[in-house]
Amino acid sequence: MLDSITINQRAGRRRQLNTGMGKYSGPWTDEHRLHLLRRCLFGVNQEHKNMLREMSMDEMVDMLLIPAPDPSVPVNDYNSDDLVDPEIPFGEPWVESKNRDIAAITSARIISLKSWMVKNFMDQSVSLHEKMIFFWHNHLATQSWEVFWPHLTYNHIKILRKHAFGNFKDLVREITLDPHMLIYLNGALNRNSAPDENYARELQELFCVGKGDEAAFTESDVQEAARVLTGHSIDWEDGGSYLYRPYWHDEGDKQFSAFYGNRVIKGGSGDQGAAELDELLDMIFSNAEVSRFLVRKLYRFFVYSEIDDVTESMVIEPLAQEFIDNDYEIEPVLRRLFTSEHFFDQANMGAMIKTPLDFLVGFWKSTGVKMPEGATVSNEFEIRTSMLWTMSNQGLEVLDPPNVSGFPAYHQFPQYDKSWITTNTITNRASVTDAFVYWGFWSENLLTTVDLLDHINSFASAEDPIKLVDDLVLYHLAYPVSEDVKNRMLLILLSGQISPHYWTDAWIDYSKDPTNQMKRNTVEIRAKVLFQFLFQLAEFQLS
Repeated sequence: MLDSITINQRAGRRRQLNTGMGKYSGPWTDEHRLHLLRRCLFGVNQEHKNMLREMSMDEMVDMLLIPAPDPSVPVNDYNSDDLVDPEIPFGEPWVESKNRDIAAITSARIISLKSWMVKNFMDQSVSLHEKMIFFWHNHLATQSWEVFWPHLTYNHIKILRKHAFGNFKDLVREITLDPHMLIYLNGALNRNSAPDENYARELQELFCVGKGDEAAFTESDVQEAARVLTGHSIDWEDGGSYLYRPYWHDEGDKQFSAFYGNRVIKGGSGDQGAAELDELLDMIFSNAEVSRFLVRKLYRFFVYSEIDDVTESMVIEPLAQEFIDNDYEIEPVLRRLFTSEHFFDQANMGAMIKTPLDFLVGFWKSTGVKMPEGATVSNEFEIRTSMLWTMSNQGLEVLDPPNVSGFPAYHQFPQYDKSWITTNTITNRASVTDAFVYWGFWSENLLTTVDLLDHINSFASAEDPIKLVDDLVLYHLAYPVSEDVKNRMLLILLSGQISPHYWTDAWIDYSKDPTNQMKRNTVEIRAKVLFQFLFQLAEFQLS
C-alpha cells in the first residue's frame, strides 16, 4: 500500500551534487530520455518514447522547445437537460461572449475552460509548450472563480501561450495590462485618489524580485509603484476590455529606494502617464535579483525543490547570467538547463513528487488510456470534468491555485513538492489507479477503462516476464527499485511459480487467440494484480 512517509523520503533524499552547467556528455540511454520527457511533458506515452529513441540530446531538446500549434477554442460542451446556454448553441465557441448575466452559465463556461485546459494537457505533443503555460499560470497566479469572467480568463491563457518561450519582460508588461489580472489584483480600481498597492506589491514580491535576502525593495517602493500604475483600468461596460483612464493617473514624481538606484520616475499627464509603466519595468529589470528569482522558480519547477549554496553558485548564478545576457529571453535558459550535466545528474532523477496533473494525465498517457469508443462531445466533457475534480481533490485545481502565490509545492518552505502527498491525497491516488485497473474511471454517464493487455503488448518483451518487468520498471518508475520488488512483480506474473514459461505460455496462447475469454482471463488476472502493485509503489509517485 502507498506510504506517504516513504514517498517523501525518496523525494527528499540528501543529494550529493557537484555538477554544474557544463553541457552533458555522458551516456545517452532510455533512462536519460525518459527523465527529460517526464520533466517536460505531462506523462510519456510509448509512441513518443519510441519516436525519440534514435534522437540525440540536442535533437530532443530542439523538438521540446518548438512551440506547439494553437489548440482549437473552447466550445459549448456543457449544455444538458438541466442547463442550456441561451446565447451560444451547443458545439459553438463561447470565448467571444462577454456576457455573464446568468451565473450558472458563467460557471459552466469556467468549467468548460478548465476542461479545455485538461484536454490541451492530455493532447500535448512532444513540446514543452503546455507545461510552460502551467509554469507561468503558477508563477503569475490568478483565480478564474475569483475573476468570474471566463472570456477574460481565456484571453489571459492566450497571453501565457504567446510568451511561453519568449521574453519575460514582455510577458510581465502584457500581464500588467491584462484585464484578467487588473481585476484579480485590483489594478482596475487603482486611482490617484486612493492608490491600490495590491498589484504593485505582487509585481515585485511574487512576480519579479521575490522575498529572498537580496530582495531589498522597500514598502515605499511598493507605494511608489502603485502610483505609477494608477489609471490602468478596464471598461466595465465593454466586457472588461483594457482602458487607460488618464484622469485617474497620479501625475507626481515617484521616488524609489537605493535598491533601485534611487531612481525617480517623472510624473506625466495624458498618454505620457501611461508610459511610466515602461520606466517602472526598466527599473525593476535592471536589478539582477530579477534573473536569479525567476531562474530559481524554473529550477524548483523542473529540477528539484531545494536550492543549497552549491546549487546557487554552480547552477543558479550561471543560468541567471544567461538570462541577463539574452535580455530576459526564456528559451536560451531552458535550452542550457535541459542540456546541462546538472539536469542529468543521477541524484536529480526521480527526485520530485508528481503533481496531480503529472499523476493523472501522466497515467492516462503512459498506459495508453483512450476516450471510450462512441463517446460524444458531452461525454468527453464529463470525463475531463471528472479528471478536473479528481485533481482538485489531490490539491491542484486547474486555473485556480489557492492564492496569488500559486500552488504551495513551488514556494512553501520546507515542504515544497512534498505538499502534494498527504494521508488524504495518497489514498485518493491509490483509489484512482485501483479503479482504473479493476473497474474504470468514473464520469457521469460512462466509465473509462485502461486496456492493460494492450499496454503490455506495446512492449517488445511482452512474452518474456523477466524482461517485461525490467521494461515496466524503467518506463513507469523514475526512481530505481530493489531486486526484491522486481522479484515480487515477477512472482505475480508467474502465479508464484519459478519457471518463466508459466507467463510466456499463457501470453503466447492469448496472443494467438485474443478473443478467447478464458485465455484472456488467464493473463488479465495476473496483469491486474501486477499493475495494482506497480501503481501503488512509492516510486510510482516520483518524477
